[in-house]
Amino acid sequence: MAAERVVVDECRGVLFVYSDGAVERRAAPGFATPVRDDGSVEWKDAVFDAARGLGVRLYRPRERGGGRLPVFFYYHGGGFCIGSRTWPNCQNYCLRLAAELGAVVVAPDYRLAPEHRLPAAFEDAENALLWLASQARPGGDTWVAEAADFGRVFVSGDSAAATIAHHLAVRFGSASGRAELAPARVAGYVQLMPFFGGVERTPSEAACPDDAFLNRDLNDRYWRLSLPAGGATADHPFSNPFGPASPDLAAAEFAPTLVVVGGRDLLRDRALDYAARLAAMGKPVEALEFEGQQHGFFTIDPWSAASGDLMHAVKLFVDTDGGGGARLDG
Repeated sequence: MAAERVVVDECRGVLFVYSDGAVERRAAPGFATPVRDDGSVEWKDAVFDAARGLGVRLYRPRERGGGRLPVFFYYHGGGFCIGSRTWPNCQNYCLRLAAELGAVVVAPDYRLAPEHRLPAAFEDAENALLWLASQARPGGDTWVAEAADFGRVFVSGDSAAATIAHHLAVRFGSASGRAELAPARVAGYVQLMPFFGGVERTPSEAACPDDAFLNRDLNDRYWRLSLPAGGATADHPFSNPFGPASPDLAAAEFAPTLVVVGGRDLLRDRALDYAARLAAMGKPVEALEFEGQQHGFFTIDPWSAASGDLMHAVKLFVDTDGGGGARLDG
């Protein structure tokens, strides 16, 4: 008799991994969130990697005046395992970003684990950024080219996608990397609650309650499903930027970087340590902590007071090309 087929891993009611190795995905997220689109932002979909069937959703304010707008990349989170540019929480956040930042917002998809383990997501994110650069050249999409200031590109992502932003900062953090993106230029990075890992538990991980939005069990499950097969641990360079086998970041030329931290986030300590270590190397990296906020608070409720404070800080960062610092007052 064949063994009974059972679920061995599940992520938020969307991803199911079975004992026979089969993977099942549900297209819609496991939560009901209405899209709040007041028409002030126009958007469309495009394809940036036809061979892999990967698309990008583009947003821009309907009323733009005469000037060109900064470009703000937003890679969705989901532990490298779930999520989509089409999900309502992503759509709502991108609509607000475009309206309040006054920016062209670029929201790409990327291949997901466990079908496509890391570094697949990093490779796709690189290709999305290179695709944007190609739009600045002859033959590019006029919908983007007529509105975008390609010299002011900001790369952002939440959770796992903030980890993507870190890898992009390193990947393009050299003269040769910047040349690949020309004529586009990355002016800054915004890491929203980066999803870093490590074998040794931090105090914020050890103290995380089981009912947290991102708890230890789900955190470990995401890494188990997304890291390379064959025994990779959370100290792998893909997850731990300061792990025993991770590359030395001293030579990387970071653009100004804002690291957003939640005071009640399981990942709080790793994000603060990351920002402090890079700042000690002389990198233009700053941490901004939101006391009392859990992981992903700004996509769980994009219109909360705390989400508004975050939007204010991100806008200040963009308006000053990362040079004005981020703060929550005035």
